[in-house]
Amino acid sequence: MSERNEQPAWLQKYMKSPSKQQELYKRTLLVVVLSQIFGGAGLAAGITVGALLARDILGTDSFAGVPVALFTLGSAAAALIVGRLSQRFSRRFGLGAGFIAGGIGAIGVVAAAVMNNVFLLFISLFIYGAGTATNLQARYAGTDMANGTQRATAVSIAMVSTTFGAVAGPNLVDVMGRFAEGVGIPPLAGPFILAAAAYLLAGLVLITMLRPDPLVVAKALADAEDQEAMKVSDGIAGLSNRRGIVVGATVMVLTQIIMVAIMTMTPVHMEHHGHGLREVGLVIGIHIGAMYLPSLATGILVDKIGRTTMAGAAGATLLAAGLLSGLTSGESMPMLIIALALLGLGWNFGLISGTALIVDATTLSTRAKTQGAVDVLIALAGASGGALSGMVAAHFSYAALSLAGGLLSLLLIPVVIWVRGKRESGKAA
Repeated sequence: MSERNEQPAWLQKYMKSPSKQQELYKRTLLVVVLSQIFGGAGLAAGITVGALLARDILGTDSFAGVPVALFTLGSAAAALIVGRLSQRFSRRFGLGAGFIAGGIGAIGVVAAAVMNNVFLLFISLFIYGAGTATNLQARYAGTDMANGTQRATAVSIAMVSTTFGAVAGPNLVDVMGRFAEGVGIPPLAGPFILAAAAYLLAGLVLITMLRPDPLVVAKALADAEDQEAMKVSDGIAGLSNRRGIVVGATVMVLTQIIMVAIMTMTPVHMEHHGHGLREVGLVIGIHIGAMYLPSLATGILVDKIGRTTMAGAAGATLLAAGLLSGLTSGESMPMLIIALALLGLGWNFGLISGTALIVDATTLSTRAKTQGAVDVLIALAGASGGALSGMVAAHFSYAALSLAGGLLSLLLIPVVIWVRGKRESGKAA
C-alpha cells in the first residue's frame, strides 16, 4: 500500500477511515442537493418557453422543436467536456464550469430576444445546453463515495432535489414574463433571466462547497487496492461490464427520445387549443415534477428489486403516456396533466435504472469519462427527438407524434429480455 504514503495528509485521513468516507458521502449529497435545486430552475426555462420563443422569432411552428434540439446538442458537447474535465481534474471543476457556461448561454438568449436575432438565439441556446448536461451529470457525483447498495438511492437523492427548482421554474413563467416586460424585455425571455441566475448560483455552490472532491477521494481509494486482484477481477467481469454499459445507455437513450419529443410539442399543442402560459406552466411543471419527485422511491426500488425490472416499468409507463397524450383531446387539461405526468415518471424509471447499470459496469479509473460519453448519446437522442418533433407534429399531428413515441417504448422489452438472459446478478438485475 505504498500509494497511501504518497498521498497528501488530508487525503490519507479519508483513506484510513471508513467513517470519514461516509461523512464525505453525506456531505457530497448535501452539496449536490443544493446545486440541483438551482440547476432545476435553470433547465426549466428552455423546456417551458423555448419552443414558443423560437416560434415567435421565426414565425412558424415547423421549427418549434429547434430550440430543444439546439440546447440538447449543446448539452451533448458539454457532457463530453464536463465528463473529461471531471475525470482529469475533479467533479468540482467539471460541474462548476458546466453550470457557469449554461448561465452565460441563458444571458445570451435574453439578449437575442431583445434584438430579435435568430443567429444569436441559436448560438446562445447551444451554450445554454451546458447547464442541462451538467444538471444531469451532477447525479453521478453522489455515487462516487457510494457502495453498491447505495448507488441508485444516491442518484435518486440528487434527482429529487432538482424537483424544487424544476417545478418552481415553469410556474414562475407568468411572473418572470411580467417582470421581463416591465424592464423592456420580451415576456418569453423572462424565464431565461431566472435560468441565468440559477445556473450561475449552482456553479458557484459546487466550486466553493464541493470540498474535498468525492471523485478525487474515490480514485485514491481505488488506487490503494491490490492492483493484481483488480486486474483479475476486471478480466473476468470485462464482458459483463461492457454489456451493462450498452444496456444502461440503451435504456436512457430510448426514454430520452420519447420524453423529449412529446414534451417539446406539448406547449405548442396546448396553445393551439386555447391554453395560455399559465396552463402551459402548470402542465410542464407537473411533468417535470414527475420526472424528479418520485426519485427517492425509484432509487430504492432499483436497488431492491433490480435495474432491469425498473427498466421494463419505464417502457410500460412511457407506452401509457404516449397512448394517453395521443388519444386525448387538446382541450382537456386533466388528461394532458395525467399524460405528461406519466411521461415524466417513465423517464424517471429509465434514467435511474440506466444510470445504476452504468455505475455498476464502470471502474473509477474511467468512470467519469464513460459517464460523460454516455450522456453525449442521451443528449444526441434528445436533440433528435426535439428536432423531429416539430416536423412530425406540423406535417402529421401531435397525436401521431405521441402515439409513435409510445410505440417506440416497446423496444425496451427486447433489451430487458436480452440482459436478463445474458447476465443475471444481484447488483444489476
